Amino acid sequence: MTAIFAFTTAEKTKFSKEALSKKLINTENKEVSFKSILKKHTGKVTVIEVWASWCGDCVKAMPNVKAMQENNPTVDYVFISMDKAFDKWQTGIEKHELKGDHYWATDGMKGAFGQSIDLDWIPRYIIIDKTGKIVIYRAIETDFDKINETLKTLQ
Repeated sequence: MTAIFAFTTAEKTKFSKEALSKKLINTENKEVSFKSILKKHTGKVTVIEVWASWCGDCVKAMPNVKAMQENNPTVDYVFISMDKAFDKWQTGIEKHELKGDHYWATDGMKGAFGQSIDLDWIPRYIIIDKTGKIVIYRAIETDFDKINETLKTLQ
């Protein structure tokens, strides 16, 4: 008997228990769970960007991120870095003048956190509505029209 597996690109509406339990590092070099990061933004429309300072597409998308922030000042922004070292991550935040909350996944794109959110490309954007529901689970740097239209409907 053969098993058939169907993989879907359907949008998820919530994070897995596994993802919520993952630990990230904050800018004070302290461990914090992804669940507690999300809890901090309860009741707010939140954009999560998964990025890295070494990522060419991430850097290329920065002007779009800044425009999105200017056009949506009431939205919360969370940046999760896939950088390989704490100092590179810190330098990247300063260099690109990223405004928002910053966290670092120490084990990179293929690590436990990346796997728990089905990370296959960066930059990756996730949008969460005021109720905590994921509205967009998988957007990339070519999806800013879709991202901006979605943000307009959520505020």
